[in-house]
Amino acid sequence: MSGTAAAVRIAIVNIGMIVTGCWRDPFAKGDTILTEGDRIARVGTATAAEIEAADLVVDAMGGTVCPGFIDSQVHNTFGDYTPRQKTVGFLESYLHGGTTTSISASEVHVPGRPKDPEGVKALAVAAFKCFETYRPGGMRVHAGSVILEPGLTREDFIELRARGVWLAKAGFGGFATPFDYAPMVGWAREAGMITTVHTGGASIPGSSPIRADHLLAMRPHVSFHVNGGPVALPDAEYERLTLESDIALQVCTAGNLRTAILCAQTVKTHDAFARFLIATDTPTGTGVMPLGMMYTIMNLAALTDMPPEWFIAAATGNVADVYGLDCGYLRPGRAADLLILDAPLGATSDTALGALANGDPAAIGAVISAGVARFVGRSRNTPAPTRMPRVAACRIPADFSGAAH
Repeated sequence: MSGTAAAVRIAIVNIGMIVTGCWRDPFAKGDTILTEGDRIARVGTATAAEIEAADLVVDAMGGTVCPGFIDSQVHNTFGDYTPRQKTVGFLESYLHGGTTTSISASEVHVPGRPKDPEGVKALAVAAFKCFETYRPGGMRVHAGSVILEPGLTREDFIELRARGVWLAKAGFGGFATPFDYAPMVGWAREAGMITTVHTGGASIPGSSPIRADHLLAMRPHVSFHVNGGPVALPDAEYERLTLESDIALQVCTAGNLRTAILCAQTVKTHDAFARFLIATDTPTGTGVMPLGMMYTIMNLAALTDMPPEWFIAAATGNVADVYGLDCGYLRPGRAADLLILDAPLGATSDTALGALANGDPAAIGAVISAGVARFVGRSRNTPAPTRMPRVAACRIPADFSGAAH
């Protein structure tokens, strides 16, 4: 479906379960969600007249509705293309894996990436501007994360923030020691930026391992891929970071599953699950992973004693809170980014959450982003749903197949 969503009203009816994106209050009562334009208008109930007035009525067929996933570590470059894996259309493909929002982890894979102050500033501004209105496949991409390099000044961060750039990344710069990042992380925070840090072993030539002592000196908002990108932190450091800081701890698909489980158990023990985030850290050497978010949610739900709705929150509401985004929750006024999920055809469970807890991926039956139905019926990247959502009424010109790549 193309065009603007400014006046479009959508009613999703016959919902079997509403997962809110909030780990402490994960379910909402009711069986209907209304959207208007690019916002959620109502969660729970609607009158027959309100449903009749909708431009599009989607029958969820008893399936589960949750917020669209937010992948907070995507190494985009320019456009829907990754030179690292020479793949075109990967972001659109990720949308078919349930990711409606991606956040740049820095444009580090741009060929010939500049490393001087003017160059890294120009790269961040250019990437931010390129994705300001561009939605590949309907995905919102928050691009333009300035890579911290020697020579940047406090005034540079103020200038970047004035130009719209709000992300800053430490870990790939040419510093003698990771402790040297600390002043710049502080300057970026002062300028109003969200600061992130590569964590664990080195991932590209010229970068350095970054451990708990470095993170505690820097105090970023987010510690990226604490379970490895691809090499994890030592086990003892998860408790240190949980108890000695308020840093959000992100685990990723392209890392160490054992330590992702350890991190989840640690934050649960210390009632710090709000700081636990799920991402993919792709495309990198690990590859392109359209179902990366789904598989990390699934693996953690199946291999821990925590419920799948918590890990959906770690991929939605928790991320929105840390980054200050308007999506991530099924609440009135929030961005109309949501998924219809179900148990995959042939699964041993009959619900999406039951499938995830069993170690099976949930089937995606529809993706709505920015109040636009990108497809209804079946994702091209997941198994078919047991109960296929359908378009019950439509008063707008649209193609809901999602078949084109």
